Amino acid sequence: MNRKSKIWLAATSLIILSMVLGACAPATPEPVEPAVTEVERIVTLIVEGEPIIVTVTPPPPEEPTPVPPVDRTGAWLDTVVFIEEPSADAAVTRLEVGDIDVYAYTVGNPEVAARVAAAPALKSFRSFGSYNELTFNPAGPVFEGTGKLNPFAVPRIREAMNILIDRSYITQEIMGGLGAPRWHGFNNASNDYAMLADVAKALEREYAYDFDRAYDIIAEEMEALGASLVDGIWNFEGEPVEIILLIRTEDERREIGDYVGNQLEEAGFVAVRDYKTSGEASPIWISGDPNDGLFHIYTGGWITTVVPRDLADNFEFFYTPRGIPWPLWLAYTPVPEFDEIAQRLDTADFTTLEERRELMARAMELALEDSVRIWLADRAAIAPMRNEVMIGADLYGSVAGSNIWSYTLKREGEIGGSMTVAMPGMLTEPWNPFDGSNWIYDMMLIRGSAERALNPDPYTGLWWPQRIERGEVIIQEGLPVGKTLDWVSLEFAPEIQVPDDAWVDWDAEEQVFITSGELYPEGRTALRKSTVYYEEDLFDKVKWHDGSSFSIADIVFNMITKFDRAKEESAIYDDAKVGPFGSFMATLRGIRIASEDPLVIETWSDYWTLDAELLVDTWWPSFTSLSFAQGTGGWHNTTLGIMAEAKELAAFSSAKAEELEVEWMSYIAGPTIEILAEQLEEAHEAGYIPYENTLGNYITGAEAQARWDNLANWYDARGHFWLGTGVYFLERAFPVEKTVIFRRFLDHPDPADKWDRFAEPMMAEIELDGPGRVTIGDEAVFEVYVEFQGEPYLLDDLVGVKFILFDASGELAASGDAEAIEDGYFEVVLPADLTADLEAGSNLLEVVVISKMVAVPSADSMSFVTAD
Repeated sequence: MNRKSKIWLAATSLIILSMVLGACAPATPEPVEPAVTEVERIVTLIVEGEPIIVTVTPPPPEEPTPVPPVDRTGAWLDTVVFIEEPSADAAVTRLEVGDIDVYAYTVGNPEVAARVAAAPALKSFRSFGSYNELTFNPAGPVFEGTGKLNPFAVPRIREAMNILIDRSYITQEIMGGLGAPRWHGFNNASNDYAMLADVAKALEREYAYDFDRAYDIIAEEMEALGASLVDGIWNFEGEPVEIILLIRTEDERREIGDYVGNQLEEAGFVAVRDYKTSGEASPIWISGDPNDGLFHIYTGGWITTVVPRDLADNFEFFYTPRGIPWPLWLAYTPVPEFDEIAQRLDTADFTTLEERRELMARAMELALEDSVRIWLADRAAIAPMRNEVMIGADLYGSVAGSNIWSYTLKREGEIGGSMTVAMPGMLTEPWNPFDGSNWIYDMMLIRGSAERALNPDPYTGLWWPQRIERGEVIIQEGLPVGKTLDWVSLEFAPEIQVPDDAWVDWDAEEQVFITSGELYPEGRTALRKSTVYYEEDLFDKVKWHDGSSFSIADIVFNMITKFDRAKEESAIYDDAKVGPFGSFMATLRGIRIASEDPLVIETWSDYWTLDAELLVDTWWPSFTSLSFAQGTGGWHNTTLGIMAEAKELAAFSSAKAEELEVEWMSYIAGPTIEILAEQLEEAHEAGYIPYENTLGNYITGAEAQARWDNLANWYDARGHFWLGTGVYFLERAFPVEKTVIFRRFLDHPDPADKWDRFAEPMMAEIELDGPGRVTIGDEAVFEVYVEFQGEPYLLDDLVGVKFILFDASGELAASGDAEAIEDGYFEVVLPADLTADLEAGSNLLEVVVISKMVAVPSADSMSFVTAD
């Protein structure tokens, strides 16, 4: 997995320029968190208020068997134990001695990375999807909880923070060069940055570091708030203005927080540095009321877990109250123009790429003016592991964000056995399938217990079938949609009619779907129709972890709950769902089950994106907005939470839990387990069928009773209610001890090697060569060599090689395509008339290689002097 050191440096220090030119090859971000190693461990549990000592000893795993492969389904390993290790340096030591096998963290510390590179027993996977930012608390301008001033309630002060912070200092001095300055709501190494490079560069110059200018803006706004300078310190109502920085301690964000505090002190504020781990900070910035005034700034970290094909929805997620149902997000109040543009981009409310570009460009400007968060740096990072470990990691999401880690994790040449995976934090927030924890490390575990109908390619971001046979997409003529993979077909039509019997809405009182004919008797059209064809033996072979057979009711239940939680008439109405539901309904045009067995579902929508592979709606109950956003579940175990929330005993979302003053629901541990157990007893006794007016058409009384029997047996054996259909099931989670045990699910139907083909990304290795001195007015030719593992990169596997030239003044002088000469070899030709326009001095030539095999480009650069 290691690439040449030269390419490593190019991909890190030049990542901001790696997609400066448009790429022809066309996910929800998650917050980043930062021991005991034996599988057997002594833990203290609290049972009915009393501590008891328990020895947790997993059954002995099957002895690892040497290849050749045997007939095995599901996971390669028998057991995976997850533990917490906050220190990356300590984790490397534990890896070297074999105490742990994988450190599922994007390590950006250059000293730690150097240790890994020098360790004979270790290797690493490099990724490009994590990034750092500052999250502001916009409540106020006077906090209700403390009566103190919050300057960051003023958008212009937040905007000024962009130029108060020196991003180059952060990336070079704090991150040791393993990062690139970032100003915008999408990754520098992305198609969207490439498309909007001219807009991005202009804004980056406008918001470049300028302390004096930032201070002047802040001073003007502080005086307007009624504050005044006293001996160089801002005072409000007779007291110094304190800025509470909630600073994460596990990584470079500690130093970033200290630096930001220093800058604020220079600007006249009193910086209060509140150092906290992820678990300590989470109740304040995620579940706490921003009006309490317990923080002003949080040192945020995120990761894009799937190689992004389209990041237009990031504005909706990061800047509007519809982004995520947390109290902080609900305090966001973007100006109407920004709010509208964000929603239009989220719902693909445009018809051409040029219109999309215009919306994106304006959103970039408005995002910087709003600045409820300011972006600091894209991180180039590694995930260290032992040499014998095989795992399918994601170029953006790394190991922790990979959607296929559970299918591929094994020791090379072995079958069975166990591994220990360490991560900086875990079990930070409650797990529930609707609105539980969104932390990257919790989500790694959740993904390992679940599965999707489609899995993302870890190198290109396109989707591949996991539970479906094929898909069909019909698009209105004129929309620029294409396809790459054979499992999906793409057609164009002048008009796409929605049939009268398609479901378009939900009656929460009668608990039935409303059809298009009922709501739109005049008829309706859509921009897109997709049809998903599930595997013919789906209901025979796929089982939930409690032994229940997957059924069409699980799919319909997912459909219902997307609507139900946003309806005021519903017993589980959640005000935090109204905004996202509005976005959902803005594009939905209809749903119809065309066949129940084999299952075929048709969807009509006005949402579209550039890739047909991303437009097949599956309705599979996992990782889907509004309902199963943070996990997966069957209709039966998820119904327990619905029953509890309807009685106001607990709530799925942190926002509603705060509103009702009840527990945020957890399906794996804690006080809500007893609440869910009480609902199970009630449902079991009654043979309960939720939403019976609709689901009664898909669930018989005998099927319902069998589900409740299985779940009761599961709870008796496991003590929790977390179910999935993935290759591993959750044996037990210990939130206090920060330990989770996964076991291989023996009834998983797929061959263990199904996803093994994603072994290593074909990252291009580049060498740019050419003259160091060019005579003004003469032609100059530069050579570009492109390889993978020492062999020429095939021209058929490349989109192309782009170049960009900056002149001696730092201005863009030229850009274009390098000329393909043969496999692995290109030339950049600067004609005489171009060099004639260059001034004497040092110029910078950069090249970007864009591959069909991976969505992350590779870059290299060189300087040359022009002279007469």
